[in-house]
Amino acid sequence: MRVIIADKAETELIDGLNKLGCDVEYDASLGPETLPAAFKKTGAEALIVRSTKVPASVIDAAAGSLKLVIRAGSGYDNIDCNAAAAKGVAVCNTPGMNAVAVAELAMGHLIALDRHLPDQNAELKAGHWNKKKYSVAQGLKGRSLLVVGAGAIGREVITRAQAFGMKVSAYDVVLTAEMAKQMGVGYVDATRAALLKALPGFDAVTLHVPAIDATKGMCDAEFFGAMKAGAYFINTSRGPVVNEGALAEAVSSGKIRAGIDVYCNQPAEKDLDWKPDIAAVDGVYCTHHCGASTDQAQIAVAEEVVRMIGLYQSEGRIEHCVNGVA
Repeated sequence: MRVIIADKAETELIDGLNKLGCDVEYDASLGPETLPAAFKKTGAEALIVRSTKVPASVIDAAAGSLKLVIRAGSGYDNIDCNAAAAKGVAVCNTPGMNAVAVAELAMGHLIALDRHLPDQNAELKAGHWNKKKYSVAQGLKGRSLLVVGAGAIGREVITRAQAFGMKVSAYDVVLTAEMAKQMGVGYVDATRAALLKALPGFDAVTLHVPAIDATKGMCDAEFFGAMKAGAYFINTSRGPVVNEGALAEAVSSGKIRAGIDVYCNQPAEKDLDWKPDIAAVDGVYCTHHCGASTDQAQIAVAEEVVRMIGLYQSEGRIEHCVNGVA
């Protein structure tokens, strides 16, 4: 089987595919402009990506050979799933493999917000000792956290937040009161009205939902307006689920503070001069969409991709398909 890997890949992925007898073309520099030529050269049947964008133009150029696109991670909004479906190309992901890593970053943002860690670091490195200013953290024990999106990542956040002694509740469109009880968390009814009504009762909100039509812009001015004054907002899911202008206004007003790992219109390139508008707002801490980027997570994802390719080779079985082709 001929496979293109168009992103940085772990040794476990490349070695695993080679052991399966795959003909692997590995080029982390490939992107939307260069992938068509790579398919013309290799006639690859499978494409593996992480953050590389796969628009309709790439799907069209690969038509005839491409059968499978695997997103080595959970989110897949960088792939044109509809265009792939129209060409009979299955788009798959690797759900849950990086859940712990993303949850750890969410907790890191929560602690950073409470202790003002980036500000402390910058001020002390600039040569100013200001212990009085930063001796004002509230602490996390006993404070209330709402986890929006109780999938694999959300559940890992719940486990860690409970270990910190936080009072955790969850909201998810598929969550029931009985499920919440089994998870040991409070329950927010799966409607937007219930969500908005509940928001004023939480000291922190962390977001773990996919980027789909139903979630696009769900965190808007109405959402932030309902949040408790002084609360923390954390997004390690996807940029388009947040209205960045509304978030910037809510933070600029001093009502809330935020930790953000993902952005609207973030670049596909790995290293360039780029600054999201939200990064200019005091009270927002930013990271580089690195939630899933731990060695542990990437090895787990690599092993899952190898397993999925192996099943496709041996049985024609497509697992974790997200665009209805399988």
